[in-house]
Amino acid sequence: MRIALTTALLIGSNCFMTWAWYGHLKKTGWTIPTAIVISWLIALPEYILQVPANRIGHVDHGGPLSASQLKVLQEAITLTVFTCFAIFVLKERPRVQDYVAFGLILAGVAVAMSGRRDPAARAPDAAAPMPALEAAPAEPPADPAASR
Repeated sequence: MRIALTTALLIGSNCFMTWAWYGHLKKTGWTIPTAIVISWLIALPEYILQVPANRIGHVDHGGPLSASQLKVLQEAITLTVFTCFAIFVLKERPRVQDYVAFGLILAGVAVAMSGRRDPAARAPDAAAPMPALEAAPAEPPADPAASR
């Protein structure tokens, strides 16, 4: 359930962000400052969806995904949303190379998403002292010259 909700929120957030980043390209009469302000206003809902998506999906908040898995999932969604946006809004057809690249990225997503991260398998706390790799000798080695 958490993956489905996370995915749905990420899809929604990416729809807003794609429109904010690329929707202004169709508005040739807008000045750059106008495009920036309107894009920022469109991007605000993206954050309202993105932040909860990441928190719901992340292991530290009861979700099944690591931050890396969330990022990879988000990138796959971004490319899917962008491809639809490019075709239907910008009226640009992706090239064969674009589809091949997209397929390779989806293969990477499959690799990253395979196997769930064990919440107990966390990186060591930066504040915690690192364990010694091997015990230090109790006393320094004897000087061979001193035994003569």
